[in-house]
Amino acid sequence: MDEQTWMAERFENHRERLEQVARRILGSTGDAADAVQEAWLRFSRTEAQALDNLAGWLTTVVARICLDMLRARRSRGEEPEDDVVSLAERNTPPADPEQDARAAETVGVALMVVLDRLAPAERVAFVLHDLFDVPFEDIARIVDRSPVATRQLASRARRRVQGVGRTIEEERGADRRLVEAFLAASRQGDVAGLVAMLDPAVVYRADAAAVKLGSPPELRGADSVAAMFKGRAQIATPVLIDGTVGARIAPNGRLLLVLRPTIAEGRIVDIEAVADPTILAGLVIDEFPA
Repeated sequence: MDEQTWMAERFENHRERLEQVARRILGSTGDAADAVQEAWLRFSRTEAQALDNLAGWLTTVVARICLDMLRARRSRGEEPEDDVVSLAERNTPPADPEQDARAAETVGVALMVVLDRLAPAERVAFVLHDLFDVPFEDIARIVDRSPVATRQLASRARRRVQGVGRTIEEERGADRRLVEAFLAASRQGDVAGLVAMLDPAVVYRADAAAVKLGSPPELRGADSVAAMFKGRAQIATPVLIDGTVGARIAPNGRLLLVLRPTIAEGRIVDIEAVADPTILAGLVIDEFPA
């Protein structure tokens, strides 16, 4: 058996699960097929025998492809085109027991309609963890967040899917007010104000590109993080980053760095500074309405 045939057989052993993952994330059979095909192309170019956990590797690749597709879809303001979406819009209850199968699918479709309102990273975190039992540590590498931030993304998505707590608009509004207050306190050098908005165990992390710009790689604790932000954020502005509230630093209109806070119960529990040009290029950044 030649190597390509061997690789194809191994990939086929995982195809069904990969299609399920992609379809849940994307809500479109056609887009899911494209994502899985792209995963196969990437797999066919790797040293497959060096992969210790092929199932995990393939799931990661498919999820990253799906995340990129969700971001591209959001940036273009598109909706998934699929027969499932039209089924959801009909939302017609079964007329008799013979339509039970259709009713069961409608329940699944209803979930997809809710998922379409989530930010891309929230959607990926929720689907992978809650529907496919992928650990947060693995999901964190897919969405380029810390495990703490990833857990909060999934938690928010879960609340929205369950229809409990605040609406998306209310939650974003509260997060925006907190981030605006944090940036104002930073500019004013108000350390006490900063500490009050930070969880006592807050963690700040910066990627390698942000470290080159002068950021510390990691800080822990409200006092340390507040001291670092004292007098900073002079040109930072609040924005939506992949659908969640964060801050952008763009001197002379050139995107240099973003801050992605994780907010829980009205306090910031995690802040990530991202300056890697490749990651920045893949983010969907939206202005708040004036």
